[in-house]
Amino acid sequence: MSRIGNAPIQVPSGVDIAVADGSITVKGPKGTLSREIPGRIEVTVTDGVVNCSRPNDEGKTRAMHGLVRSLVNNMVIGVTDGFRKELEIVGVGYRAEAQGPNSLRLNLGFSHPVNVTAPDGITFEVPQPTQVVVTGIDKEVVGQVAADIRSIRKPEPYKGKGVRYAGERILRKAGKAGKK
Repeated sequence: MSRIGNAPIQVPSGVDIAVADGSITVKGPKGTLSREIPGRIEVTVTDGVVNCSRPNDEGKTRAMHGLVRSLVNNMVIGVTDGFRKELEIVGVGYRAEAQGPNSLRLNLGFSHPVNVTAPDGITFEVPQPTQVVVTGIDKEVVGQVAADIRSIRKPEPYKGKGVRYAGERILRKAGKAGKK
């Protein structure tokens, strides 16, 4: 029995959900998302409540049950509230500049600045030169863009310089001073 898969999803007002031919489309105030439904999971919409059900108890079907419910829930949250990931830039001379809402210029200690262009539906904000906020309606794409920006200069363990998620804790090493 899947605890996550059996939980109903409440659909807020202003959100339309259409299920047809193994795909689901969610329209809301912030945009439209659509996705193929993996496996043989059935998604039904009745009276503002979305339910996911599985046809049998095979291992693969049970695994897909909770996944499909989480994906649909993230789509509903995305078109109503949206998602955001905050990144912090740590290091002397490391900074970010917004080049419009869809482009970002990063100075991360390389001999040249790194330009990042946002895919469709993603916007960048730079409230401070050491902070970058990635926003969008698709949770998967927002997380992937934030991970791609972080991978340009990951935080190193000796001084902690690099790009990290907001609130991320970096394990520090002692370095040569720890040797006696």
